[in-house]
Amino acid sequence: MKKSKLDFRDKTAVITGAGSGIGRALAQSLATRGCHLALVDINTDSLAETATLVRPSGVRLSTHTLDVASREQVAGFPAQVLRDHPTIDLLFNNAGVAVGGHFLETTEADFDWLFEINFHGVVRMTRAFLPMLLARPDAHIINTASIFGVIAPAGQTHYSASKFAVRGFSDALRHELEGTSVGVSAVCPGGIATSIATSARFSTKLSKETIAHQLAKSRRLLRKPPAVAAEIILAGVERRRARILVGADATLGSWLERLMPTRYWTLLKRLGA
Repeated sequence: MKKSKLDFRDKTAVITGAGSGIGRALAQSLATRGCHLALVDINTDSLAETATLVRPSGVRLSTHTLDVASREQVAGFPAQVLRDHPTIDLLFNNAGVAVGGHFLETTEADFDWLFEINFHGVVRMTRAFLPMLLARPDAHIINTASIFGVIAPAGQTHYSASKFAVRGFSDALRHELEGTSVGVSAVCPGGIATSIATSARFSTKLSKETIAHQLAKSRRLLRKPPAVAAEIILAGVERRRARILVGADATLGSWLERLMPTRYWTLLKRLGA
């Protein structure tokens, strides 16, 4: 039997990366739907700003400064959340970072740093909260991948590898959880106007001019407002969609990969990607 739409009212959501961008927009949109929130970010100040924006909604709210790359912090985190919330129904694994530079221009440390946050952070948070989610009658895990977890442009070896991993993990986990109360969605945004590019780590081998060029290109591509992205994501979660594409660029990239699985990059280069 097909499940009805997921109702956010009076559920409780944990959101990582809630201090800015999509995470902040998700918090605001969920609050308007009557969803209680446990907001998570490594940046205490930006987390407090999000809380200030959400607090007037009147939902139950807690904030938690946490590094999702820390095995020890994540392992003890569910107990902290339960001090403020009786149950957890939704887990938004949204925190993410980027590295600027081609593979040989960057270091092993850069690669490991990104993977610890973008992929291992997702896995650790899921492992920590899944037992609680399975105890709920209707729960959902939402993992932020990327359109670069569907297509893999040059210059995105680190990011694409991590986001392909998130997508694969999400798909396999969803299959494992068939017949349970927990659903899983992989979110694949296109260019969203967040700070991920400006907060990226750049290779020390890159010149200031090259970095400036990459940032300017990112500003051209990262255009969709986070608030719009959040509404698309929540509409997809509400309908329990396995994969949620966010933006026309994400939809185009997904179709190109289907039509030209090994040749799409040739076309994208001609389009100036």
